[in-house]
Amino acid sequence: MPNWPAIDHAISEKRGPRRTPVSGPATRRETDEKTSDRGRILLVEDDFFVSLEMEAALTSGGFEVLGPANTAEEAERYADEQRPDLIVMDIRLLSSRDGVDAALAIFRKTGIRSIFATAHADAHTRARAAAAKPLGWIAKPYAMDTLVALVREAVKEAKT
Repeated sequence: MPNWPAIDHAISEKRGPRRTPVSGPATRRETDEKTSDRGRILLVEDDFFVSLEMEAALTSGGFEVLGPANTAEEAERYADEQRPDLIVMDIRLLSSRDGVDAALAIFRKTGIRSIFATAHADAHTRARAAAAKPLGWIAKPYAMDTLVALVREAVKEAKT
């Protein structure tokens, strides 16, 4: 068996000394203002790896990401407690109720609207979701930059 160096030592040697991020009231305020301008997004997605990729893309795009929720019940609870500006909602979830049910319940209770990110965007599903006044649909598979652009436009519309 090879004698590999300990990972923590190998990484720290290559990266050099750790830098302490600059912090303070002005830096934190600027970050908060940037995030609040971009929006708070609740992710509702049952696929763990997809939700990680979505979270990374949206965070890089300047959004504050909440969740992810992977059931309709979690989505409703998070939306009620955290009051996001927008929800990115999958249709198929890990519960007996689907994303359309969750989006309808959330919209009726809070007025928060959704973008549906799904492989299930047939006419029947779209008709069921119409009462939740979706701000957009994006068909899986999709590029993360397309999602970020759609979310950016939807947040502008949701905040007006």
